[in-house]
Amino acid sequence: MAESFIHLHAHSSYSLSEGAIKAEKLAQLALDAAMPAVAITDTGNLFGALEFAQACTARGIQPIMGCQLWLARSVTDPRPEAARLQPDVLVALAMDATGLENLQRLSSAGYLGEDPSGRPAISLETLAHHAPGLYLLTGGTHGPIARLLAEGRRPQAEKLLAELAALFPGRLAVELHRHGTERDAATEPGQLALADAAALPIIATNDVYFALAKMHEAHDALLCIAEGRTMAETERRRVTANHYFKTAAEMRALFHDLPEACDNTLAIAKLCAVMTETKKPALPICPKVQPGMTEAETVADMARRGLEKRLQREIFAERETYQSRLEYELGVIETMRFSGYFLIVADFIQWAKEQGIPVGPGRGSGAGSVAAWALSITDLDPLRWGLLFERF
Repeated sequence: MAESFIHLHAHSSYSLSEGAIKAEKLAQLALDAAMPAVAITDTGNLFGALEFAQACTARGIQPIMGCQLWLARSVTDPRPEAARLQPDVLVALAMDATGLENLQRLSSAGYLGEDPSGRPAISLETLAHHAPGLYLLTGGTHGPIARLLAEGRRPQAEKLLAELAALFPGRLAVELHRHGTERDAATEPGQLALADAAALPIIATNDVYFALAKMHEAHDALLCIAEGRTMAETERRRVTANHYFKTAAEMRALFHDLPEACDNTLAIAKLCAVMTETKKPALPICPKVQPGMTEAETVADMARRGLEKRLQREIFAERETYQSRLEYELGVIETMRFSGYFLIVADFIQWAKEQGIPVGPGRGSGAGSVAAWALSITDLDPLRWGLLFERF
């Protein structure tokens, strides 16, 4: 264990316009560094979780599913003007299937709200509701505990830490950063004191954004592009050259005086053994399904009535040819379980037309379907133009 370490706070390129490591590359970095596990903790999303998990398992690495969450500033500062300030960082790691599901709900919750900061921030109540199955890290230098200490509000920091400890009993660690910034050095003693007083474990992380130290300048350019700034500007967001994927030896040397902070990364990794699963697409039940009928029966009824309306305007059309083609298509659609899909598409296309929103006559393989034409999804007669349903 003396030379072991596991990164539990790392961003992939799915931390949009922020991370500069592909999900697969993150797994490869762990393999190259002889780390038995590694976490993905993208900012506010789980977009890369499945890709990352598959890349890890292919390399014999344990994937740890996590997410960097935003905690609303209103949690620690009731002033109305404070609500617009950037939220605080927390890192949540899934310990089991329940935790992974709660992580998914938390990553979505922020986007469903309207935090004044413009970020997908969550409240303490939301975090509490979805706490089961999660291991929480306090976010390091950019977390709420460090910020409160930096502002000289130690009692508030102590109170919040106690609240988090109650929400995550035995599943909370005080996260420490050593990137060489003044804030790191200024807040670490206070964080250590609070962790000791609350009997909480400490954990070393490096808040990884890029693979190698030499990539710092390129990553800095990425941040500038994201915010529409220039590299010559001084008052803008930047990270240090130390935010790279450090080896276990480098992290051990960095925290040589706090070896338990590195030891705890392995202990926490052992608690977070959950794997993502692939599932077939689950289409929602369309509200247009008629009472007493299935989706297939509903789409068939709508298509037959729709075709009849179409043919009333096509007086020279061979009705039997159209009807035969429609019945053939409906059979294929039902067999492939695409009835719900056709109902959903027909529903939003019809809504768009009613709202005066332009809708194209049809493009691609979908234009070859008589069923789509009968349902007014498209406005091209596929038989007139010799289009094939099989292409769809």
